[in-house]
Amino acid sequence: MKIGISCYPTFGGSGVVASELGMALAERGHEVHFITYAVPGRLNLCRPGIFYHEVSVPDYPLFEFPPYSLALASKMAEVASRERISVMHAHYAIPQAASALLARDILQGGLRVVTTLHGTDVTLVGRDPSFLPVTRHTILASDAVSAVSQFLQKEVCRTFTCDKTIRVIPNFIEPREYEGIEAEPWRRRFAPKGEKVLVHISNFRPVKRIDDVIDIFLAVRKELPVKLILIGTGPDLPKAEQKIRREQAEADVFFLGNQQRVIEILAASDVLLLPSQTESFGLAALEAMAAGAVPIATDAGGLPEVVQHGVSGFLAPVGEVQTMVNYALELLNNASLGDRMRDSAKTEASEKFGLKKILGEYENLYRTLS
Repeated sequence: MKIGISCYPTFGGSGVVASELGMALAERGHEVHFITYAVPGRLNLCRPGIFYHEVSVPDYPLFEFPPYSLALASKMAEVASRERISVMHAHYAIPQAASALLARDILQGGLRVVTTLHGTDVTLVGRDPSFLPVTRHTILASDAVSAVSQFLQKEVCRTFTCDKTIRVIPNFIEPREYEGIEAEPWRRRFAPKGEKVLVHISNFRPVKRIDDVIDIFLAVRKELPVKLILIGTGPDLPKAEQKIRREQAEADVFFLGNQQRVIEILAASDVLLLPSQTESFGLAALEAMAAGAVPIATDAGGLPEVVQHGVSGFLAPVGEVQTMVNYALELLNNASLGDRMRDSAKTEASEKFGLKKILGEYENLYRTLS
């Protein structure tokens, strides 16, 4: 099958999932064409069956805001026609799915559009009055729609009051990538004296509650030697840096920015902190589980569908920092508990969210459209 994929080529969850899905499909013998304005961070263009088509936006003086969505639609139509693509898989409602629908109209048949909703395209952007009618149309007009969690599926139906069939196909990990990880060099770098290691991965936006991450770290730091690793960039990162400096904790914090590969870093960590206001799925939690870093997260959004409280991690109400501190100290001070939860997290990540299972669900979805 020839499949087109379009996503935001960033380090966010949708770009990661789209990249990993495309590479897995190519490994299964499909021909996969990525169409976007830059190469996605985790996409390996050296793999057989993977092709990349860059979308360039004309920079005319007439355009105060360059029309990327139209350029994307035009490129989708061009590539789909030339390469005989049968399915265009859009990861995100705006502009990817909207552009795919326009490309389908341009080609006047033959191209099917699959839209995967990842979260903020529904819970944030899609609710904005400027985009709500367009977002609703992309959902209704797509040939098939999936959401990454039951939580998000319900949010879509509630926000857009539509009766569209929306399949829940969760995010995934490739268990093979987590076998034989060389985490010790990273562990020596971050914790040369055997300190415990906390890690946080996000886009550092207000919904991630970075202040809570730092407050948890500082409270744990008062009780035992601990390091904090912060991965990612975003608008709240400077505020986080300032707070760390005010608390004179710079020597115990590592700011790593965006990382193409986080598996070894997660494997070198003891606990992932994810105190978000909400998460549509929580890919960082799943990747941490697979690597053996126990997640301490909020009981919000799709996170309870990923983390089994008391088994593969801990969940706490949003904003209850002290509860999360207590969970962290319980884990870090009890080696047998930590080992047991790490084993459970790895098993659950592999068995429930393994690539082979999820990939089959996407392939079945594509086949229903042929």
